[in-house]
Amino acid sequence: MPDPDKSLLDRLAEFLTPQPTSATERRQELIETLRSAQSEGFIDADALSMIEGVFQVGELCARDILVPRSQIDWIDIESSVSEIIQTVISAAHSRYPVYEGSKDTVIGILLAKDLLRHASDADFQLRDWLRPAAFIPESKRLSVLLRDFRDNRNHLAIVVDEYASVAGIVTIEDVLEQIVGDIEDEHDIDEDEDNILVLASGDTRLKGTTELEQLNLALGTAFDDDEVETVAGLITHHLGRIPQLGERIQIDNIEFEIQRADPKQIHILLARRLPSDAPLSA
Repeated sequence: MPDPDKSLLDRLAEFLTPQPTSATERRQELIETLRSAQSEGFIDADALSMIEGVFQVGELCARDILVPRSQIDWIDIESSVSEIIQTVISAAHSRYPVYEGSKDTVIGILLAKDLLRHASDADFQLRDWLRPAAFIPESKRLSVLLRDFRDNRNHLAIVVDEYASVAGIVTIEDVLEQIVGDIEDEHDIDEDEDNILVLASGDTRLKGTTELEQLNLALGTAFDDDEVETVAGLITHHLGRIPQLGERIQIDNIEFEIQRADPKQIHILLARRLPSDAPLSA
């Protein structure tokens, strides 16, 4: 911890002077110094959060933030144009992995803008408009990946495991969100009335900030709000940690599936009611 009797300049000078400490210790010292600077009004809270996010990006790898393959909106190369258009309209993404035969055989990336420009062509062939897919290992550091995204002008990478199977995808937005926080767009839940959204599948999509009172009214549950007030707080309190993207947590007979999260907080999750005789999980 920084010495409270030393000035901010003295502490920064000490950090810049070589000391026989590990990189991790030095990093933590700098973070503590910057937190002191924020509390003293030298930098604002948003700036501090982004600086901490930069350090975090240097420590995380692709497996920590990837979108699991089960949640990817895929396009089969054999799909008809009408089926592809329906997928693009329904998912509302800008990029889609295209596979042939097996989802472990990704042959390219389809950009929605290319489909919109050329789908009406009489001789339209999906293969003609696929962009090369970038493949990365699960262990790839986010700091390196961000540089690759910038240098190669890619926005999406296919993450493969040690057996060359597709584990998921990572987008440039996923990486940037580790620095600046959640980046919402027009397809995200962003209004108070959209804290809870019932999907066609029957699942309930929630913001992490949804109050337990709202959740109880919507699902007919009776979660106690004496210690926590939000869904994110309920899950974090139950686990004793912040869950990872794609993780499923059962509390009573409700299963929560994490759809969007970073190491600091839960952003979006699904809730589904399980049969009363379902086995208990974490």
